[in-house]
Amino acid sequence: MTGFGRAKKSFDGFDITVEIKSVNHRYFEFSSRVPRAYMFLDEKLKSTLQERISRGKVEASVLVEDTSGKSLTLQVNKDYADAYIEALRKIGKEYHLKDDLKLSSLVGNNEILIPKRSEIDEKVLSEAVIETAKEALSVFVDMRAKEGSRLVDDVKSRANLILEKVAFIEERSPETVKEYREKLEQKIKDLLGDAQVDEQRLLTETAIFADKVAVAEETVRLRSHINEMFSLFETGGAIGRKLDFIVQEMNRESNTIGSKCSDMEITKTVVDIKAEIEKIREQIQNIE
Repeated sequence: MTGFGRAKKSFDGFDITVEIKSVNHRYFEFSSRVPRAYMFLDEKLKSTLQERISRGKVEASVLVEDTSGKSLTLQVNKDYADAYIEALRKIGKEYHLKDDLKLSSLVGNNEILIPKRSEIDEKVLSEAVIETAKEALSVFVDMRAKEGSRLVDDVKSRANLILEKVAFIEERSPETVKEYREKLEQKIKDLLGDAQVDEQRLLTETAIFADKVAVAEETVRLRSHINEMFSLFETGGAIGRKLDFIVQEMNRESNTIGSKCSDMEITKTVVDIKAEIEKIREQIQNIE
């Protein structure tokens, strides 16, 4: 399921920003964008997010800014500075140049003044980042909950439409048996003329056909799967994977109904059912 959450906190001279975003994925897949110096945060972030996210391709970004400047110092490379100054004076003497060496002559040399960050307490920083991540996670989860509610409404609407079409099949199926008997009887009369129709044989053939096209078991199971889906929506929580399985079973039952029936009206209705099931399948990929 797609989602986004962002939080920013100031802590002991640092501004910490955490962003969480996700796109659809069947399972939980985590990645992070963390400054190299703070890679020790990666596993802690993953564990924190996994407590409330069970599905989706999730990325967490962390930005740590030093607002006090205390963590950055400049270290003098004295050995290099001595050698540098000696080399400059040797060049001046050799080429008869005026010795105007000043401090400004050294400042521009990146090998003399080396920036160095002071050590940061990993435990303290971890606690601050995780606290910020939890705030971003709350925003993220709220956003996904709102989107999820809209998706559930859409899926329920499509499931109810399927139930309407199942009801049509249940009503239409006995009619196909009746029509088959009438057509069969008429064909026999056309062939035999005034001869007596073997009623027992007619009943046997009709019974065979009725058994062949019977879909009561499939429609009952299809209704049961939809009811189970509705129950999961009421239960809440991480239901995406269970919904995946239910949709597979719904598709299986609709395929069986389609393979049993030769009636054009039922066939068209099965096609409509399968189209709605596919739309439901696409939507539940976005549900946690």
